[in-house]
Amino acid sequence: MKYAVKIHKISNVDELENSWDLEDYKQLLTLFELPNTETTDIQELRELLFMAIADKDPSEAARIVLDYKLADQLNEGQIDSLSYEMLVDKISEEYPKIDLHCELFKINQLLYKAFNGTFPNAKATIVDFEIKPLLNSDANITKEIALKCFAKNLDSHNIIIRLFGKQLNAEEAFEEANDIIWSLESKKNGYQLITSEYFMAKAEFIQPEFEAKIVFFDEE
Repeated sequence: MKYAVKIHKISNVDELENSWDLEDYKQLLTLFELPNTETTDIQELRELLFMAIADKDPSEAARIVLDYKLADQLNEGQIDSLSYEMLVDKISEEYPKIDLHCELFKINQLLYKAFNGTFPNAKATIVDFEIKPLLNSDANITKEIALKCFAKNLDSHNIIIRLFGKQLNAEEAFEEANDIIWSLESKKNGYQLITSEYFMAKAEFIQPEFEAKIVFFDEE
């Protein structure tokens, strides 16, 4: 299928809105040995948590937050390894679980802000855009469609192009697309997708408007 894409805005952010809620802060304060905090002001809780986190060794703090957020997906050994890898920015390059990148980004940025820069400053990429199928106006826009279209408009050195060539060319199913794109939402003037800067950096986009012809994997 062929699609016409128009990019309205590309933004890099170092924090996603609503990454942590009131209950998260309260639970984490308990884990960081500052329980029974009476305030319900989320900004005050956040500042208290930052102080509690900063009192810990960075790798120990990372382990506590990782365990809170990802204990149901990672074992103790993986959490211990990640608590050190996060300090030297090896996660994006080496960690195989693509579906955890969004959660790791949230954790990394919480720790980065609490320690005032000890952890690497990871960023997310937000793209506001329009996309229209040129043949079937009723086609549903999925993460796979959006990702395959944008791959046609990214620098050839882009990590998605280098790692997922078979999926982009429909030689294999592109299941990873659902994790590479953290969210894809319909907006008033089109769509908005959020992903890691590791997967799509602002400087890698070539044209603000383009057409993309993509193909889909057929198991038969």
